[in-house]
Amino acid sequence: MRRNRTPSLFMSVDMKKILSILFFVCLVSAASAARIDTVEVHSAAMQRGIPALVVVPEAAAERPLPVLYLLHGFGGSYTAWQGITDLRPLSESYSMIVVCPDGENSWYWDSPMNPAVRFETFVSQELPAWVDAHYPTVAGREGRAVAGLSMGGHGALWLGIRHRDIFGAAGSMSGGVDIRPFPDSWLMKEQLGAQNEHPENWESHTVINQVDSLHEGDLALIFDCGYDDFFFEVNKALHEKLRTLGVGHDFVIRPGGHNATYWANSLPYQMLFFQRWFHRQGVE
Repeated sequence: MRRNRTPSLFMSVDMKKILSILFFVCLVSAASAARIDTVEVHSAAMQRGIPALVVVPEAAAERPLPVLYLLHGFGGSYTAWQGITDLRPLSESYSMIVVCPDGENSWYWDSPMNPAVRFETFVSQELPAWVDAHYPTVAGREGRAVAGLSMGGHGALWLGIRHRDIFGAAGSMSGGVDIRPFPDSWLMKEQLGAQNEHPENWESHTVINQVDSLHEGDLALIFDCGYDDFFFEVNKALHEKLRTLGVGHDFVIRPGGHNATYWANSLPYQMLFFQRWFHRQGVE
């Protein structure tokens, strides 16, 4: 009798293991059910195609979804964010389409020095129009947010503040929100000219000077930076200026530096902020 019972006990344990493995596989599959499209979007302003990743959750088959435009940093590309963290489960969890365009090393400006660089026009006008035409989106500012890291954090706030008719929310992670202390860094002078020769470009193309146009309620804002980041002081200064202006915002300080570990940790918090803002606009 024992020999008859023992095999059945082993069969039960094995079956539990199999079911556990199958359950785990199903969870992973569900978490990564979103698809990633690699697309090329024509820019009439620059007369060329610009690549982008579009992360589309399963819910897009059922209803229009809000869109997060997610910008990379200096030296990165449209694939950078997917290399930092898997965007598919985040897209599923927060029920939003995520679009990662290539911004090259443009700082997301329309360069006053180089007429071939028109990434402000591309990301704020041409790209949203293309995405709305090709995907089931909530095609209005109440369904659009823009965020990014480092150069892309600067770009997201730059675009969000200047194009409030397009984006209702904006976020920055470790953003270069005041470029003026870094006149010889990250090829910015290729776009703006040397600071000592074209100071007016540096004054007019830095985020911290753009916030003077903001009023309370104009734009949902979130930005964060690590204690050990070389952009920490300029982010603190932006926070203080917004407080002085009476413009509400979320400013988060946490341990960390200017690296992928920090950004992978930061992104879900910002996506939650945007999800809640979308919900307040009546976007489900």
